[in-house]
Amino acid sequence: MALWGGRFSTGPDEAFKQFNDSLPFDYQLAEQDIIGSVAWAGALEQVNVLSSDEHKELVAALYELLEEVKADPLAVAKSGAEDIHSHVEAALIEKVGDLAKKLHTGRSRNDQVATDFRLWCRDTAEHILKAIEQLKGEFVSLAERELGTILPGYTHLQRAQPVLFSHWCMAYVEMLERDESRLQDAKARMNFCPLGSGALAGTAYPIDRQALAQGLGFTGATKNSLDGVSDRDFVVELLSCASISMIHLSRMSEDLIFYNSGEAGFIELADNVTSGSSLMPQKKNPDALELIRGKTGRVFGAFSAMMMTLKALPLAYNKDMQEDKEGIFDAMPTWLACIHMAQACIKGVKVRGDRTLAAAKGGHANATELADYLVARGVPFREGHHIVGVLVQLAISENKTLEELSLEQYKSVNDVFEDDVYPVLEIDACIKARQALGGTSIEQVTGAIKEAKKKQQITVRDANLDDVESIAKLIQHWATVGENLPRAKSDMVHSINEFAVTEINGKVSGCASLYIYDTGLAEIRSLGIDPQSVVTGQGRQLVEHLLIKAKKLALNRVIVLTRVPDFFEKQRFTFCTKDSLPEKVMKDCELCLRKENCDEVAMEFILKPSKSVEIPCKYVA
Repeated sequence: MALWGGRFSTGPDEAFKQFNDSLPFDYQLAEQDIIGSVAWAGALEQVNVLSSDEHKELVAALYELLEEVKADPLAVAKSGAEDIHSHVEAALIEKVGDLAKKLHTGRSRNDQVATDFRLWCRDTAEHILKAIEQLKGEFVSLAERELGTILPGYTHLQRAQPVLFSHWCMAYVEMLERDESRLQDAKARMNFCPLGSGALAGTAYPIDRQALAQGLGFTGATKNSLDGVSDRDFVVELLSCASISMIHLSRMSEDLIFYNSGEAGFIELADNVTSGSSLMPQKKNPDALELIRGKTGRVFGAFSAMMMTLKALPLAYNKDMQEDKEGIFDAMPTWLACIHMAQACIKGVKVRGDRTLAAAKGGHANATELADYLVARGVPFREGHHIVGVLVQLAISENKTLEELSLEQYKSVNDVFEDDVYPVLEIDACIKARQALGGTSIEQVTGAIKEAKKKQQITVRDANLDDVESIAKLIQHWATVGENLPRAKSDMVHSINEFAVTEINGKVSGCASLYIYDTGLAEIRSLGIDPQSVVTGQGRQLVEHLLIKAKKLALNRVIVLTRVPDFFEKQRFTFCTKDSLPEKVMKDCELCLRKENCDEVAMEFILKPSKSVEIPCKYVA
């Protein structure tokens, strides 16, 4: 079904239809299109375009369609519609008839797709931020494991100076932190909602666009309708972030490919990220790393193509902009897959410390220390540099290392040398000398590891009154997007003893409360994590903290009403019926905006079970 057919006396021919239709790729926006449509239906009810009953019927049908899409997303791509918006409207008409045709009142496919696309990009960015955090953690773990292992450092692919293998690991942690920072910045800039911008001039209905934006989890609404429908900076930024990050992953891959080679032999990659040769049975090829290196060009190509598409487009929307999706729909999953594969490679790597040490001792890598020795004895560095160069030539001519030259040979070049030169040339001394911030000494690298781990640490504690503002912001955000019930700040003050919070680097990042009913029943509610946080595991630790608290209070069971049962199943909650929760149903469910279309399930954790039931020990401190 085309949304524009009234103007035309005949339909498009098949060749043009295939050339024009975007459903074969924009079907990936199905969930976002439905979620945006739910929000728009609410906005239309607010301005009396939809009655309360019409709104309820439309929203129920949209949620029903959402479940169908989640169950079989590929089926959407085969429906034959022009684009995802046409598909959703046609599917709604099948469910609720002509009522569905009211939903497009006051909006255009231009602001609709811009909103859908931002939602998709925001969701994808969150997945990638979590993956980067996990990869950083793997590098930090490897750095801890190999602390003390010495590796030859290279410039121009020539052995230069010895470094700690852990120092190499932490170099990539620095790169990943920059990738993370760029992506967080891009995510913050994209988080403004164009819905209500219409085709280009804005909607003619008195929609509260700020409330609409906040309901979809955006920071606010876009401020100019022309820009709102035509802006694709967020796509360019994401592809830029992806391209820079892929440079880092590709450089890492090249390092490890070389380290894994027979010529170096510094590491061995795990079997699960390598393959063999169809002809040569002895081969163990670093295919995962080579593919990361190869896929980098693919991401670069999407970035370049997007900039070329946008470079001369006039305002506002042009059909050229349909080309904004295929590249990023390929690039973002490619980037995510490469991060996950890099993590697998780092997790399974085995370092051959004897080989790295032997290589670090070769190539006269301690020559700089010898020059510094001369400087300490009053020789200008430039002159010392020349003297060391002469000694290196002497060592090469005799096939010796610098430390194997005799004192007489040293004095033949310059008589400032004494026996104390030899301790300076020891490789451990070379490492120890690099004490300045960012250096490769054990102390500096250990500090870098501790700093990186500190950023990953989650503190879980009972809340206090100083936390009320932070808790209120978290609850307000998740209530706005429909995941939690709203709570007044005064209520939080009076019930602060119910709350627990997670803290990262001294900042509250998550919250949850344990509400106790009269009969030994308690409920975990107001569970929410800062959407900007990329540190995983906060929800799990909050639930664990509250279960321990419930056990200490001698409660019988803890219940939740949730739309994420998989999460609570992992915390050992089991399903129960809502009929077993009369207090909860009577007290709070009447306040819920979704009570007519409730998609929550009831789950429970038994704290005082029969003898045949075993409680996980981590919950019974």
